[in-house]
This record gives sequence, C-alpha cells and structure tokens, in this order.
Amino acid sequence: LKAGGVAGVCVDLILFPLDTVKTRLQSPQGFRKAGGFRGIYAGVPSTAIGSFPNAAMFFITYENVKSVLHHGSASYLAPATHMVAASLAEVVACLIRVPSEVVKQRAQVSPSSSTLQILSRILYHEGIQGLYRGYKSTVLREIPFSLVQFPLWESLKDLWSWKQGHVVDSWQSAVCGAFAGGFAAAVTTPLDVAKTRIMLAKAGSSNASGNVLAALGSIWRTQGLLGLFAGVVPRMAGISLGGFIFLGTYEKTRQLLL
Repeated sequence: LKAGGVAGVCVDLILFPLDTVKTRLQSPQGFRKAGGFRGIYAGVPSTAIGSFPNAAMFFITYENVKSVLHHGSASYLAPATHMVAASLAEVVACLIRVPSEVVKQRAQVSPSSSTLQILSRILYHEGIQGLYRGYKSTVLREIPFSLVQFPLWESLKDLWSWKQGHVVDSWQSAVCGAFAGGFAAAVTTPLDVAKTRIMLAKAGSSNASGNVLAALGSIWRTQGLLGLFAGVVPRMAGISLGGFIFLGTYEKTRQLLL
C-alpha cells in the first residue's frame, strides 16, 4: 500500500504538465481553445487527492492476485498470470481513478475554473454518476494497456536478471518500466483519445453516453488516423517517464520497507 501510493504520487505530480498538454491536444475544442500552455497545473488538486489511494489499490490487488495465481502454475503461464493480475487491479483502481480523472480533465480544459467549482458543477448537473462518466472507457483503455505493459515489464526484468545472474536493481526495473510503458502507450492511444472525448463531452451529447466504439467512429470520420492518435507523442513521453518513475519508485520503496 505504501510503496504503491508513494509511486503514484511521485509520477502523477512530476508529469502533470505533460498530461495537461496531452488532454488539451485530444480535446474536441482544440489545443489553443482548451487553454494552450496556460494554467498547466489546472486540476492538480484532484490528482493530488486521488493519486495515493488509486496507485495503492492497484498494487495491493496486483501483488495479491499474482501471488494467488502463481501457486502451482507453470513458469510458461507467468505472462498470463501477470495479465490477469494487472487487469483485475485496473478494474479496482479505476473506482478511485475515474472520479479524480473526470474532475482533473475538465479542469485542464477550463483553466479559469477551480477544481472545487468543477466538482460542484458535475454533482449539481449530473450527480454521482457524472463522476463516473467514462468508467467503462477508462477500464477498456487500462486493461489493454496493462495487458501489454505488465507482462512486458516482468519479462524484461526476468531477461535482465538472467543476463546478469542476479535480481535487477530498482533503477534497472525503472528502465524496463520505461520501455514497457512507452510501447503500451503508443498502441492504446486511440482508446485514450476516446476516453478523453467521453469525459469532456457535454451532458446529453452523443459522446456522453460512454459508447467507446461510437466515440472512436466519430473521431475517425471527422479527423481520421491523426485524430485517433492525437497526443501520442506527449502520451508516450509521459508514460515512458512515468513507467520509469512509477515502477522504479515502487520497487525501491518496497525494498526499503521490506
């Protein structure tokens, strides 16, 4: 819990400006109208509050499911074990992540409004369900991301450990996390764009229904392939750096605590 929470806070706060740029690039109103480079830390209170419990819940679920599934399973099933553990961890973590993400992303494209004003507006107009707008699209983005990132991270660590004859250090785990995160970020960008559009959609609009396929279809018709991969560079850069900080910090903190 502590190791996951510390890792989550570190990565989210350090890389917040990159996340803001990515969100504004994916916004339907366009980068400049969404705020450009102004108010680059808009929405940071929402991230600061949600970051620790979100990351803590992810790693508690991931490590526990992994340990349960590892008992009696053959070594060649390890990637499948990591996939299942990461997927279940994402489903649990998203219960905390999505409300935080909804408030944060709306603040990022409305830098003149405070986080509290945006939260009040969502609750007044849409109720609690408004905070969970995009839950399905977030889970549908995070599960494929984790299916790629975590087995790749674990495999790279195992390969590096085998090559050098001992378990990888925390900085080596961080390097593996950077490669795994960057690759997973690139291939799941269209799902991230769809999730952003759903979260930013006005109540009552077609995207507000949360239909991921409909959102992807709309983006493809209006903006084509470039629209589906909007923000791919800051997303890859952010998640590569994020993988390095997040997984490296997690491993280091866990080693210190244990």
